[in-house]
Amino acid sequence: MSAIRLGAVEYLNARPLVYGLERDPRFTIRYDIPSQCARLLHEDAIDLGLIPSIEYLRGPRPYGILPDLAIASRGPVASVALYTRRDPRDIRTIAMDTSSRTSVALAAVIARRAFGIAPEPVPMAPDLEVMLAKADAALIIGDNALLLDHDAVRARKIDLGESWTEATGLPFVYAFWAGPPHRVTPGEVRALQQARDRGTAHYAEIARDYFTTRVEYQRVGEQYLRDNIQYRLGWEEMEGLRTFYSYAAEQGLVVFDGELRIYAED
Repeated sequence: MSAIRLGAVEYLNARPLVYGLERDPRFTIRYDIPSQCARLLHEDAIDLGLIPSIEYLRGPRPYGILPDLAIASRGPVASVALYTRRDPRDIRTIAMDTSSRTSVALAAVIARRAFGIAPEPVPMAPDLEVMLAKADAALIIGDNALLLDHDAVRARKIDLGESWTEATGLPFVYAFWAGPPHRVTPGEVRALQQARDRGTAHYAEIARDYFTTRVEYQRVGEQYLRDNIQYRLGWEEMEGLRTFYSYAAEQGLVVFDGELRIYAED
């Protein structure tokens, strides 16, 4: 049988979900930015994608969500943020990191619901100074946001994970494994869950291997994985996901029928 083709996000926060899988002959893994993971799954170039959660509703066919596996946060996430030199209610344009999909939708939802604004999105590469020269605020995600010194450019950082939980009382789900139904077996689902369990027991090692030459980044990365990111898709995460989809649908960003299709574990 052919190996399952996995498309994983290249950022640090995804590494605990794929811990040890590169040595498992049942899987092959490629790493890409989140928007590329989604595109590859939509094009059937991979079997499972660690896709931005908003892309679950944008595929050409219904997807199943693998159970109890996600990249999520409750409160500050540290790696998904708006940066601005303005009062948030005065923001009229947001430079949007083109590597993102879910965070773009989350920024639009938070802008409307928390700040009462509907800023114009301006797609751009993630360079904060350039972005703030072109727009009132900038959305940056992933490692770029985690390691960014926003004080150096006199910008305020608005953590969107924190803003979401303050507004809803719920976790936010940024990404999860998804793919067409029946693409993987229950045994392969369990293997992915076991990889998560191993990965969440080795945060220091993962951060050290990821930031091989920067000790100061290794410390930041370990703390981030331990304190900011969660890797389970439980009842509250599912409720957070439904709430996000409902809010995004209200703003015309997606169509949501209220159903979340989960792969059967048995």
